[in-house]
Amino acid sequence: MRGRTASPAAGGAAALVLTAATGAHAEGRGDIRVVKTVVNGGGNVIVGTAKTIRYPIDITIKDNSGVKGLTDVSTFNKTNAYTFATWNDDSSCTKQSATTSVCRATMTIDPAWIADSDDIDTNKVAGIWQVNATVKANDGDYWISDHIAEYKVKRAAQLTTVITPEKVAKGAKVTVTGKLSRANWEDLKYHGFTGQQVKLQFRKKGAAHYTTVKTVTTGDAGKLTTNVTVTSAGSWRWYFPGTTTTSLKVSAGDALNLK
Repeated sequence: MRGRTASPAAGGAAALVLTAATGAHAEGRGDIRVVKTVVNGGGNVIVGTAKTIRYPIDITIKDNSGVKGLTDVSTFNKTNAYTFATWNDDSSCTKQSATTSVCRATMTIDPAWIADSDDIDTNKVAGIWQVNATVKANDGDYWISDHIAEYKVKRAAQLTTVITPEKVAKGAKVTVTGKLSRANWEDLKYHGFTGQQVKLQFRKKGAAHYTTVKTVTTGDAGKLTTNVTVTSAGSWRWYFPGTTTTSLKVSAGDALNLK
């Protein structure tokens, strides 16, 4: 089903937030209002190439007669208004007081049908998304709430580390390689991510934390390579901080021992 978009809301928030009160672009009847919205517990939504993702949108609603619930929830890319997340009209509300309830809508993203959800390169739908919702009160009041929250939907990343050789004398040089790739939602495969700054980190044997040694830019096909001088045994790893559209990723550590 190509050409699937959501209706974009007028205007927009000035800064990225994970919780937000209802804005000036809402309309409805009566005193019911959305007072807070939290998406995925405040975290990013990371989508790969196979696993179906389900995440909550928790909407705090207030009305003097009490809250009846949600009648519509939609979420889509803030810039181009495309979406591949669905709400199946399943929601539950937890009463906080006589006037206030927190209602949860669960969104679903299935990578298997992402590419058929729009008529563009679906990877362009990654980035900042917004939430719209229609809420109802026990006395019949309703409110159509536009742009009640923003959050990020990101392409999943993969990152590897290999040290050659894995056992050397102190003062010798070793080569640390790796590869950074990210999910392509069009063909459901991982492709190398070029031109990205990735941190090489080292944790001395027995230490609790890694420290950054240098920063390397990924080359062709997302490949990483650098040489380092060995001063002690320990583990090496790559750390990618992520971007607006691609998730943070830390590789597994590769141990280096001294002869």
